[in-house]
Amino acid sequence: MSETSTTGDPRHPAGDPSVFLVPAEGDTPTAATRRTGAEGVDEGVGLTALLVAAARAIETHRHDSLAQDVYAEHFVRAAPACADWPVCIQQVPDGDDNPLWGRFARYFGLRTRVLDDFVRRSVGTGARQVVLLGAGLDTRAFRLDLPSDCVVFEVDRSGVLAFKERVLTDLAADPKSKRVPVPVDLRADWVTALTSVGFDPAAPSVWLAEGLLFYLPGPAETYLIDTVDRLTTVGSALAFEAKLEKDLLAYRDSPVYTATREQIGIDLLDLFDRGPRPDSVGDLAARGWSTSMHTPFDFTRLQGRGPLPEPNDALEGNRWVFAHKPRS
Repeated sequence: MSETSTTGDPRHPAGDPSVFLVPAEGDTPTAATRRTGAEGVDEGVGLTALLVAAARAIETHRHDSLAQDVYAEHFVRAAPACADWPVCIQQVPDGDDNPLWGRFARYFGLRTRVLDDFVRRSVGTGARQVVLLGAGLDTRAFRLDLPSDCVVFEVDRSGVLAFKERVLTDLAADPKSKRVPVPVDLRADWVTALTSVGFDPAAPSVWLAEGLLFYLPGPAETYLIDTVDRLTTVGSALAFEAKLEKDLLAYRDSPVYTATREQIGIDLLDLFDRGPRPDSVGDLAARGWSTSMHTPFDFTRLQGRGPLPEPNDALEGNRWVFAHKPRS
């Protein structure tokens, strides 16, 4: 698949969410279905939400925790596919030496903290709408002390949100700010779904695409970034995660990917899109956004905890991008 904007590809006219249905180059239909996450929370991309929940649970129980998510372990225990996964590092035989539940889980804990701080700062400058794209098992509406007039929109497939709702209802969990689930597949008309439940494009907003874009074909990422730009006004902010490796398969034997395949049966490289990636940072900058891009290791050094570079490192190409639409 060529690295083009949706506006330049006659198969994907501007504003057409069907770009999310296009398989990556070399995909079989089965692989494309696994990658785009058409299944429930116990399969495909949906299962990675439980992986992140387990990592957040482990982080929560650490004495030097960077982020607290008391709901995370309940998601893990409620799903048959991961009922035997660890929820604290003491349940891992080799502890922090385990590349999955040690180093990789610590990565997710660090990412959670960094994006928590991003949301807090962005809301602190006046934004009162938070949009979580591919929200998964995110509980920021429950965990963060956001202003009472802040609204958190959780955009994800109905099956994922229904599972999440069942667990939170059983816990009698109350959000700290207004929470609006938006049950829609990102391959469908999620813009209409979002605006129909109260999202106001004329008011400043904060957007997170946490652990989402590398599952999407390049044109789908371009469509998403274009759409966020169209739905935001000055004073808005966006954070997302990207991968810059030219050849993902070069890292197939890295400890993180190997452990994830062997210990819990998730082949991340089979789920990631392997086509060329667009320059979303450049696209945002061309539209007037201020942008910054960092490695996770930058924040490890800042926080004093988290992963550091290793040989044959599956995290080497990961970048965390922060963008703001200046007021003037």
